[in-house]
Amino acid sequence: MQHSRRGRIVAVAAVALISAACAKKQVAVSTPPSVEAPAAAPAAAPQRTETPARTVPAPAVRPAVTPAARVPDAATRARIDQLLARIEDAYFDYDKAILRPDALKALQADSTELRDIIVQYPDYTLTIEGHCDERGSAEYNLALGDRRAVAANDYLVQVGIPGNQLSVVSYGKEHPVCSEHDETCWQKNRRIHIVAMAR
Repeated sequence: MQHSRRGRIVAVAAVALISAACAKKQVAVSTPPSVEAPAAAPAAAPQRTETPARTVPAPAVRPAVTPAARVPDAATRARIDQLLARIEDAYFDYDKAILRPDALKALQADSTELRDIIVQYPDYTLTIEGHCDERGSAEYNLALGDRRAVAANDYLVQVGIPGNQLSVVSYGKEHPVCSEHDETCWQKNRRIHIVAMAR
């Protein structure tokens, strides 16, 4: 029995020696350097599938809009009056309704600036008055005064004043500026005169 126990001890020792010897002879294998894989993109947060709360948009706030003035203020009216005062009355020859060169010059003087103001105020109009001297019948002079006013009206439309802001009226021989009975006075009465007014 003692023999077999010794044999077992020897066998165990031999196995231990062989194992140790084998361990020394093993060649160390170096592991290759690890190549780091590119960092994986972080996983996207899972999509939320819940329905977003429905928001009611606030009502749009509109800026207060001041309606454009349809008639000029006091300062602008004063400027219009100055222009009209500088636009001399346009004069006509006896029994004629054709604008003479001096009449055209009178109308041209400030009509462009007048136009630039008037077009901004659609409820402000110009009235062109036609006048005649005392000779001839009242009916004839009313018709002649009307033709004179229309001739001036047509010229102002060509300058660019809107036709719907112009009106004509004939006073014939009813509103003379001079009451003498001679050619100098009659010439002063054969005219058109422009006045401005709000509708």
